[in-house]
Amino acid sequence: MLIWDLFKMALRSLIANKLRTFLTTLGIIIGVASVISMIAIGEGAKKSTLSTISKFGTNIISVKPGRKKKRHVSGDRVVTLTLKDARAIESGVPLITGVAAQVYKSAQLKYSSKNTNTTVRGADEDYSRLANFTIDRGRFFNSDEIITSRQVVVLGATVVKNLFGESIDNPVGETLKVDGKNYLIIGVMEAKGALSWYDPDDQVFIPVTTAQKRLFGMDHVQSIDVQAAKIEDLEAIKEDIDRLLRLRHNIREGEDSDFHVQNSAQWLNSWGDAAKTFTYLLGGVAAISLMVGGIGIMNIMLVSVTERTREIGIRKAIGAKKREIMEQFLIESVLMSFLGGGIGIGLGLVIAKTVSKMGGWDTVVSLESILLAFGFSVGIGIFFGYYPANKAANMNPIDALRYE
Repeated sequence: MLIWDLFKMALRSLIANKLRTFLTTLGIIIGVASVISMIAIGEGAKKSTLSTISKFGTNIISVKPGRKKKRHVSGDRVVTLTLKDARAIESGVPLITGVAAQVYKSAQLKYSSKNTNTTVRGADEDYSRLANFTIDRGRFFNSDEIITSRQVVVLGATVVKNLFGESIDNPVGETLKVDGKNYLIIGVMEAKGALSWYDPDDQVFIPVTTAQKRLFGMDHVQSIDVQAAKIEDLEAIKEDIDRLLRLRHNIREGEDSDFHVQNSAQWLNSWGDAAKTFTYLLGGVAAISLMVGGIGIMNIMLVSVTERTREIGIRKAIGAKKREIMEQFLIESVLMSFLGGGIGIGLGLVIAKTVSKMGGWDTVVSLESILLAFGFSVGIGIFFGYYPANKAANMNPIDALRYE
């Protein structure tokens, strides 16, 4: 018997039991829709997170105080890096386009009757460029203001909102107090947008020397950011920085460095891997419903084989081969999963779009996720339909004809 004839027989059988067919394929529909929508949400979260993280600067190498092998090293307790180290890196390491030393602590800001606690970041003049901050109004401080330790400040967008609200449209030129000391506002940053655990706009920036001498009372730095001209140069620059600072700090060969160097590309990759794992987890949980749908197909196909025992016996008696009987029931099983998969794809796309529109979340539906979910659903139809089809094919025709 031709495959097309078997296909028509399978289709007639499914149409004859519309409600049962729909309820059976419902598990596949929900499973496929869940896989597509969950992977879309996971991929969207990954894209959004990596995009936001990239706003903090690209091609960046961060030098931190303390040995890398020690856990929970705090930059405000380890005093192994200085401004002179930053200047040495700037002048002695090739292939770089900027260096920015930093110190940072929480402090109280006050303007008129309003006050707020936020991070005060002492930085070099290159910091805004390295960290991908853009000036909205005013300007960033310059090298002269760093040399003379001027009490000037640049505000993040969240700080402007907290301190000034709608009362002042442009705070540039105003004076505010940072831990009781007057600072002239010379600039306001454009908003970057907050991550779930960190708001880069909720901070203010002052010259690094001002932070050290006038505010924090320290002579070390807590971080040195170095920007590479090309991402391919990151590893070579890391080695040059390591070699230079070990020489400056008189660290002998075989001894651990009193600093550690972090690569922004590695950090982004680790976040990407974590986001990918999250996506796989969502997809795996959703795939469980596909397995449940497959069990439903096996169950209903076993019922169908039992109901059509006499039909199987008659077909065998008039010469139908085992292979044809098996193909008939296997095609029914695959057809149900095929139909469920097709409807599930449409439902998954609708869910992903609805979540994106109503929840404000980014969702990314990829062709790979659609093919994966659809292929998995068809594979489940074959896997769970094989046993009932094999059972039907191996029936004894005499016993089948006697079946009441």
